[in-house]
Amino acid sequence: MDNKVYILGKDTVPSHIELQAGESLMATFVAPYGVSGNFDVQIDLLGPEAELDLAGLYLCEGSQQVQFNLNVRHLSGHCRSKQLFKGLAKDSSKVSFNGLVYVAKDAQQTEALQENHSLLLSPDANVQSQPQLEIYADDVVCSHGATIGSLDEQALFYMCSRGIDKATAQQLLIQSFLSPVLSRLPEGFLKIEL
Repeated sequence: MDNKVYILGKDTVPSHIELQAGESLMATFVAPYGVSGNFDVQIDLLGPEAELDLAGLYLCEGSQQVQFNLNVRHLSGHCRSKQLFKGLAKDSSKVSFNGLVYVAKDAQQTEALQENHSLLLSPDANVQSQPQLEIYADDVVCSHGATIGSLDEQALFYMCSRGIDKATAQQLLIQSFLSPVLSRLPEGFLKIEL
């Protein structure tokens, strides 16, 4: 499955995507440093065996503001969707994640996973996360979750006690946190200073 990458401020992101029976989509949304804006996307899984693999990466600094409004609608049974959004916010930047997984009454045997995980790297940064499930079928496997936190001080201390300078240790922890989404991007695709 090819990964379609959409970069905020550079690429036009489709507002509505439909997946028919047996179709699959792998896509990654990227909000790089310095670019404010919204990702407003609705994706409909319309036929059996439709599959969605969606990820997002946001790197926010200064007064940057990024908002994700995602609506994934399972309108047919035997479909799968997976969402993983990860990022960081520093300075006075703001991130908002509003994700809805909707499962229609006849969409039995749906599998859906939605995750949003954020790192706050300064006290004035703000992240709001609202993952949601709206399920009308009874034979489904669906879950959602969100975490917002800072760098693990114990891990940072451990790395520094082993001779790694603090700045490098922070970089390594951030890269490790973001790696599940970074690994979806072609090598050299996005040159970033974390």
